[in-house]
Amino acid sequence: MAKGSARGLGAKSALAIALIVVIVLAATNVWNPFPGVWDWVNRDDPLSEPDVVWQQRVGGTPQNVNIAGNTVVIRYRTRVEARSLATGVRLWERKADWAAVAGGERDSVVAVGKLLSKGYELLDPETGAVRRKDTSAVGVWTYRNALLDVRCREPKDCTLTARDPRGSDPIWTAYLPGVQTGPLAGNPEVLGTRELTARQVHEDAAGPVEMPPLIGLPVDGRVHIVDTATGRVMQDLKPGQEDRIVVVGGRMLRIEARSADGNCYFTVVARDPATGQEVWRRDGLNLRTADGAGCAQREDPQGGENVFVGVAPDSRETVVDAYDGRLLWVGPKGEKLLAVDDRYTLSRSADKKSIIGSELAIDRPRWTRPVNPEGGGVLTPFAAVLIDRRPDRIVALDPRSGRELANVRSRAEVLAVGPGGMVIGEGRDLGYVRFNGVAAPPGSGPSAGPGGQNPEPGVDCGGPKQPECPAANGKAG
Repeated sequence: MAKGSARGLGAKSALAIALIVVIVLAATNVWNPFPGVWDWVNRDDPLSEPDVVWQQRVGGTPQNVNIAGNTVVIRYRTRVEARSLATGVRLWERKADWAAVAGGERDSVVAVGKLLSKGYELLDPETGAVRRKDTSAVGVWTYRNALLDVRCREPKDCTLTARDPRGSDPIWTAYLPGVQTGPLAGNPEVLGTRELTARQVHEDAAGPVEMPPLIGLPVDGRVHIVDTATGRVMQDLKPGQEDRIVVVGGRMLRIEARSADGNCYFTVVARDPATGQEVWRRDGLNLRTADGAGCAQREDPQGGENVFVGVAPDSRETVVDAYDGRLLWVGPKGEKLLAVDDRYTLSRSADKKSIIGSELAIDRPRWTRPVNPEGGGVLTPFAAVLIDRRPDRIVALDPRSGRELANVRSRAEVLAVGPGGMVIGEGRDLGYVRFNGVAAPPGSGPSAGPGGQNPEPGVDCGGPKQPECPAANGKAG
């Protein structure tokens, strides 16, 4: 018995010594088996088939996720962190109640702030280092090509300032008689369009958009319209009791709703914000802004950056150019619009068996793809993302050609889409799906300044959402 006990004690001692050696090797960075072990222990079932590039278990349920350059920025309820886009390894973490990404692939920053507190910090997405700090702003708007903030000396004395995402010097300032923000200063309400959404795709998956040419700010029941190229306040308007004013595509739209014969009748009037002159109008176009059967308008119209969606008197859905009122897309009877941006639409066929990709102002569809009636789709600058059912699939396509960029079997949500892939997640598990090819995003050429638009490099007229180009002799003809 004594010999047996001695042998058992010797084995335990050897195991303890071996464990001590492993710990010493890990502490001195000579060899560390623990990260791989913990990755294996923590990893749940794969998020997709084929497998994702990387999969990580995060420390909470993400509120929103953005791809910022070479990082993935994740906001939780009380903190924000960044992870490597290549590996998913956490790079840094900060306490914050709100976070928003500004800038593009090469100049992105992360704005963070606290609940019910003035000020914000701009962080480098790769290091978490503070690039700029503000102590007095009460609202921050983040765009792909600019960042706006507003600060108030008094409730009726506020200053709106525009900067480049990584710039410190103001591009312009505008003075406002107040501002309307909420408890979280990140991206307060502006009067424009609402994006069409889909189940299992986060609303902000596409990341920041280009700053529009005009911004409509609600202040004490009035609408202040600011030119984002100069900072000039173009209009200060009070909508009628049954009217709604929004700013889309460089135009000021007044949506008039009148009740008669038990129905609600709509008229959309577009005006030039510089002169106040009427540019175009459309009668009978329902923008779905009214509440139920009444005429009280409590919602902005749906649409993209420079287009909006309406329903014609014959019940067909339409996409309208906000600049000149042209009908850029009119759906066949029974076809349901799922997504729209400044170039493309996704719609569900009348028989509900497929999703159709179309280009605005082009008569014929670009592509058609079979999808279960329970599926859906969204448009981002980098891909059209389709969610299919039975089996559950996530498919990313080039929005123009329908070329397949990724196709995985998965029931996860799409959290963020970037130029090279998309982040998907289920619960606390996040993973990265790399695209087979990359759809070039609009504006990937020379950077557009605040308020500018880049539908094609070097082209600023003649597109389906733009003014006509002048004749070759320089005169409009």
